[in-house]
Amino acid sequence: MMSTEIVVSESEHMMCCASCGIAEDNENKKLKTCTACKSVRYCSVTCQKKHRPHHKRACKKKAAELHDEILFKQPESSNYGDCPICLLPHPIDPEKSSMMSCCSKVICGGCAYANQMRQREEKLEDICPFCRHPSPDNVADINRNRMKRVEANNPAAICMMGFIRFNEGDDQGAFEYWTKAVELVNDADAHYQLSFLYWKGKGVEKDTKKKVYHLEQAAIGGHLDARFNLGVIEQHNGRLERAIKHWMIAAKLGDDSAVEALKNRFREGSISKDVFAEALRAHQAAVDAAKSPQRDEAEAAAVKDGGRQSSWALG
Repeated sequence: MMSTEIVVSESEHMMCCASCGIAEDNENKKLKTCTACKSVRYCSVTCQKKHRPHHKRACKKKAAELHDEILFKQPESSNYGDCPICLLPHPIDPEKSSMMSCCSKVICGGCAYANQMRQREEKLEDICPFCRHPSPDNVADINRNRMKRVEANNPAAICMMGFIRFNEGDDQGAFEYWTKAVELVNDADAHYQLSFLYWKGKGVEKDTKKKVYHLEQAAIGGHLDARFNLGVIEQHNGRLERAIKHWMIAAKLGDDSAVEALKNRFREGSISKDVFAEALRAHQAAVDAAKSPQRDEAEAAAVKDGGRQSSWALG
């Protein structure tokens, strides 16, 4: 006997209200998608509320699947991105790059050092290696340049002002700047700093859910510390499989702490030799991608200078 069951495709299903079944009419009736699961649509708020008891469990499951799909997607690079001059990935150590106060561009130490050496050898004016603006002579000029970028709604400058306010002990001011950076471009570093504020209750009330939310948003944006910390949280909660996923992502972006965590999991037998080897190869590739002769020269100069930040690293 032939089955009379009608199979409805997902696309066709999305063309009708999940509650009353009315079809979308391009001219008169527009359906709105469930913002949580993105898998059903409704013709009205009334229909959505009526259907909620039937949809709640499936909605929660689908929303969690969509969330994890985004959370565990391997970012192409860390949140630091590439140096705008040499176009190589920035080192994951922020001390090896510097932000120019005039344009708020983050320049790798190699390019900043090469620019400084060229200017000295050719007796040129000291200028920004990116925008060619004359370098500031003092801290007051640096602050003035930075505030111009803040007033122009530059996210990097705004995020930097958050750090400055935090170091001054102004937690509320830091919170406001970092919140603005998140609102402007979903800045990963700002998300990470907000997670810290919610964790410690600095400038805001302690809130574990918001702490984790901002950690996740930072991790999605390629923030390695956020990614590593999420792994620690998952391990603490007894969800080692999720922790390993976080550490694998961080290791593939060049994070040493994540490699160490995976090494410990390998020793205890939680991951296979092949999985650990994959992490090691990807980690080394990420580290190598951030190397250049100019950066090596800059690091050597810094060591020779006694480990102090040299003039070429000041913006």
